[in-house]
Amino acid sequence: MSESLLRDADSACDAVIDLRRALHREPELGLDLPKTQARLLAALEPLDLPTTLGRASSSVVVRLDGDQPGPLTLLRADMDALPVTERTGLPYTSEVPGAMHACGHDAHTAMLMGAAHVLHARRAELCGTALLVFQPGEEGYGGCRKMIGEGLLDPLPDRAFALHQSPTLASGHVATRPGPLLAAGDVFQVTVTGRGGHASRPHEADDVLGAAAALVPALHARAARAADPARPWQVYVSTVNAGTAPGVIADRAVLTGGTRTLEESARARAVTLVGEVATGIAEAHGCAAEVTWTSIAPATVNDPDQTTLALDTATALLGADRVHILERPAFASEDFGHVLARVPGTLLQLGTRPPGALDPAPNHSPLMCLDEGALVTGVALYAALALAPAE
Repeated sequence: MSESLLRDADSACDAVIDLRRALHREPELGLDLPKTQARLLAALEPLDLPTTLGRASSSVVVRLDGDQPGPLTLLRADMDALPVTERTGLPYTSEVPGAMHACGHDAHTAMLMGAAHVLHARRAELCGTALLVFQPGEEGYGGCRKMIGEGLLDPLPDRAFALHQSPTLASGHVATRPGPLLAAGDVFQVTVTGRGGHASRPHEADDVLGAAAALVPALHARAARAADPARPWQVYVSTVNAGTAPGVIADRAVLTGGTRTLEESARARAVTLVGEVATGIAEAHGCAAEVTWTSIAPATVNDPDQTTLALDTATALLGADRVHILERPAFASEDFGHVLARVPGTLLQLGTRPPGALDPAPNHSPLMCLDEGALVTGVALYAALALAPAE
């Protein structure tokens, strides 16, 4: 079946590449992706499958029933772009200033569309139902949570899979690991306040800016000391803003940053640590601090059994030399973790490193390019995961 599945995927790839390039030229950010949704629906229209559109976003969910009973398998692709100005020089480079598919979500969407066509032609082999989920708002907009709130997991799927392209992994290769794969991502805002004043009379004001400046190394040092080397986590500061004019002592400073953690215990400890350090540093400077938090995504934790199934499926499709088990998790975040917290499944990396690239630009870079030759692998793997027998 593997060779014929790859042939079917290859036959679909002209349409896959056409859709991917169209999405790449006109990237859209966040939850409202009307052009992306319209192009996707046009590509799926010949299949005439039951389709549900999101109420709070441009999500698309397609149901494909097989001819035989079996599991409900969720396959997910994200669709949104990033606020990045593209500098690749590709013929189909972004035509939207300040927006780019710098994380490959255009490829994810196109590959799952291609898999829909492959699976539709193989309905007689499909046991159960494939639920094809096209999700907006992955890049910090809570898209997955919104879809779950609209009933995505009702009824609860039996298993769930997603692919994410990696421009640093060899093209056409696949990698994942059981257990934690990616970190939980949370962002914080620390607001330091105190008495402002005239620069000529500093004794009548509080050193809000000094407190903010001291807080950055203090947070980094305290987090480094508090983290268990065997169970690491990260705290970082990204921005510091204070002051309005050279002669004015600021009465307010705002810092933003975040944490990356693999376990809930570390996540709770990081929240406590940021609050303690912010309060202590602010008070030492005669100021006050308020900390607010926003959760971006939970840790992405792969189910061991479904990961074994996915790796075995990929090996049968591609050969053992193109399938890899990762030694350790990474500290990027991915909101597919919301699904995996409720449904056994796995997220796999699909290698898309451009041929000859010795130092390829990573995801989120304005120079990120991917090898479109790997898309056939993604189409075939999405389809193979849906066709894989339940264990």
